[in-house]
Amino acid sequence: MQPNLYEQNSYPYDSSEALAQSNRVLRNTYFLLALSLIPTIIGAAIGTNMNFGFMRASPIMGMLILMGIMYGWMYMIEKNRDNSLGVVLLLGFTAFVGLTLGPLLQHTLKMANGTQLVMMSAGGTAAVFFVLAGLGADTKRDFSFLNKFLVVGAVVIMLAVLANIFLQSPVLQLALCGAFIIFSSAIILWQINDIVKGGETNYVSATLTLYISIINIFTSLLQILGVVGGDRD
Repeated sequence: MQPNLYEQNSYPYDSSEALAQSNRVLRNTYFLLALSLIPTIIGAAIGTNMNFGFMRASPIMGMLILMGIMYGWMYMIEKNRDNSLGVVLLLGFTAFVGLTLGPLLQHTLKMANGTQLVMMSAGGTAAVFFVLAGLGADTKRDFSFLNKFLVVGAVVIMLAVLANIFLQSPVLQLALCGAFIIFSSAIILWQINDIVKGGETNYVSATLTLYISIINIFTSLLQILGVVGGDRD
């Protein structure tokens, strides 16, 4: 559930109170984002040791059900973003996402260099995030021009994802991984810049947006590295 990218915000930089508010939102966002990684890691550890045979038996139906659950969950987080329930739902969502990483992690860790690939993907994701966060937090920069690109990109990627659920094309999957990295990087840049400029005032919504982008980058990098650098011997 992404924020309204069409919304044109006025950025009140002439007010010290507005600046303090944006700093507070950014600080709370970073704290909640770091906290959300704990249930994600726990969920991933459990998922790595689970049997996902039901997903392999009917991958199309399983993926559609999974997407339905995740989008419904994100809707409920946005619905409760102004109260403590939103935080609880968000942390529960991150644990669930960690659980769903199980099949990908199982596949990767079967490779001789699987652990290294996971670490490289995590390190690469962290590096991308910190660089983009630094750029986005620069108040002299304005990345609002990304709005239209993000809206169009979200529609195109979603259609491609739905198509590949049925096509199961490895080539299209790799192309999607590259697209997700570019799109999610743009989302991080835009979201953090929107916070520091006073456009986004809810840290739960901001955390959800950034979290999904980070997970998308991590999983996409891991899939690409598994194809180009995986040691299956």
